[in-house]
Amino acid sequence: MTVFEALTLGIIQGLTEFLPVSSSGHLVLFQQLFGIGGDMALTFDVALHVGTLLAVIAIYWKKIWEMLKHPFSKLPVYIVLGTIPAVIIALLFKDAIEGYYASGSLLAPGFIFTGLVLLGAERIGNGRKDIERMKLTDALLIGTAQGIALMPGVSRSGMTITSGLALGLGRGFAADYAFLLSIPAILGGALLDVVDILKGETAAIESIGIIPLITGVAAAAITGFAAIKVMLSAVKKMKLKYFAWYVLALGILIIIARVFFRGQFPWLGQVVMI
Repeated sequence: MTVFEALTLGIIQGLTEFLPVSSSGHLVLFQQLFGIGGDMALTFDVALHVGTLLAVIAIYWKKIWEMLKHPFSKLPVYIVLGTIPAVIIALLFKDAIEGYYASGSLLAPGFIFTGLVLLGAERIGNGRKDIERMKLTDALLIGTAQGIALMPGVSRSGMTITSGLALGLGRGFAADYAFLLSIPAILGGALLDVVDILKGETAAIESIGIIPLITGVAAAAITGFAAIKVMLSAVKKMKLKYFAWYVLALGILIIIARVFFRGQFPWLGQVVMI
């Protein structure tokens, strides 16, 4: 992997992880463009997610510190509960999800689905719930939405924020909860990949290169920090529709490219099979 490829993928990951446009979908798209796949792609994806985790920690370190001091208070408990549905979905459908990432068969539909969900959120998101009024079922339903976002092209932040809005969470709190909910998801994915590396089932760091790895992680952290700030403002000002039109257009363009330009761009055959 070249430094340019690592930098590009890191910027894409940082921007799209927290903006509701699907980081996984964009990474699949650009990894295929660069000819990066298999175990190396999986290992590098996890490294980039660690970079975005650093961005979350940098912005929410006060809340994180409070949760560490009071681990059985309502917010950390609800974050744990919100993580459970995604874990169950990941375990039950692991092989199918990995297959969809490898083929890209649901990439365009995933983008379109995300766009429609975001448009719906603009109409329903005017709740006032905070952590004190949030219910156990709210956490589980938002966690289920996060599990659905395991599919390529479906935005994790988009699904968790919009489901929170649909359940009556206040706009600011819905975004905060969604970003904090990403912490155990990212950590869990990283730990699983480390286990695979130790077992020899996934590409080791040496196959990527230490300089490209550091470059990608740093780029993901810096752009992720900026993306969180942008997203917090967009949610509060009801600007999600702009992201919706973007992913809808992207999904449609991928379908058009698949139908009419597959010969000119052979890698599209892997990415946008529908």
